[in-house]
Amino acid sequence: MNLIFRLTKTNRYSVIPLIAAIYNKVDVKIHLAKSLKEILSYPTDSIVAYSFMSFDVDWVKKEVETLKAKGYKVIAGGPHVTAAARDCIKLGFDAVFLGDGEKNLLDFLLGKDNKIFDGITDRVNLDDYPPFCADMNLFMPIEITRGCPFSCAYCATPLISGRKPRHRSVESIVYYSKLGVEKGKYIVRFISPNAFGYGSKDGITPNPPLVDELLFSLKKVGIREIYFGTFPSDVRPESVTDEMMKVIKKYVNNKSIKIGAQSGSDEILKKIKRGHDSKKVFEAVEIILQNGFQPSVDFIFGFPFETDEDRKQTLEMIKKLIKVGCKIHAHTFMPLPGTALAKSGPAVVPEWLKKELGRLSFKGLLDGFWQKQEDLSVKLWNIEQSQM
Repeated sequence: MNLIFRLTKTNRYSVIPLIAAIYNKVDVKIHLAKSLKEILSYPTDSIVAYSFMSFDVDWVKKEVETLKAKGYKVIAGGPHVTAAARDCIKLGFDAVFLGDGEKNLLDFLLGKDNKIFDGITDRVNLDDYPPFCADMNLFMPIEITRGCPFSCAYCATPLISGRKPRHRSVESIVYYSKLGVEKGKYIVRFISPNAFGYGSKDGITPNPPLVDELLFSLKKVGIREIYFGTFPSDVRPESVTDEMMKVIKKYVNNKSIKIGAQSGSDEILKKIKRGHDSKKVFEAVEIILQNGFQPSVDFIFGFPFETDEDRKQTLEMIKKLIKVGCKIHAHTFMPLPGTALAKSGPAVVPEWLKKELGRLSFKGLLDGFWQKQEDLSVKLWNIEQSQM
């Protein structure tokens, strides 16, 4: 049997762990396809697997229609499927996978005949599954924590990954890093909703001794470069402590720490249920700077309920952060399905604000895909409207 994973620019980190979970566990030949044309070169009794985001729905729908007409079996998981499973069934998928996919994909391939596989109620233990597939030379950053205890109104992570943090053990991380070293992979990065929460019971309170043990052990098995607390393992401002910074500076190669502020308006921070105020961001920034790192601070613009006063407060905060040496990373709000703000409307970014952001970007003080995300925000809202 052929199992074909539809590979895109945005789903590699979702697909590789699934491949690792089933590799040599079931009698299937695994393939990666970057286009519909490539998929159609395989026999029609193949299974085609999609993992996609909500703004991919249009092209995914067209491909599924083509594949189903030719007799392929088509399955799907990922962010959009988890948020809108019933709608995905209507698109023509034979089976859909919500939340954690490793165990359920294995069960499906072993013959379990469900239409909807629930990986939300039954969460997996990360140590039970590899973070990548070394045998197929498919590597990616190691997911060290899955699940976020916060309830940010714009974020789908708690729905997709759960609210209870699950950590991969130091032993597991080191074991797979050593496999990477044997394949010539001497650089390690991590995936986590909050890198400085690794090993904590609540996903927030830092556990510096455990992080020290992890990073020390990685160096010991031959890892030459470690990137921790930078993309794709950002940091919550509440988790930034002097003790944690002093631990990581002994080992890491990144010169910046990426933290989420999201707004300079305390009123907006309350409305989006961020869980901290602007003061906490300044405190985290000060600790990062004192330890010789540059803070890279995330902000989200365009919440539909933002006022000009909120926007001005955010710009004022950004100017203060730039003045002390921070880099700013900008995003535009997107009404993601399954989130508390899914029905709030598309992003609203006034022209005067766009000019301010453009000016900062031109000076090299701000980066990010905020302009592209503004278009995606409208696209997501149109999808939401069509499903109401």
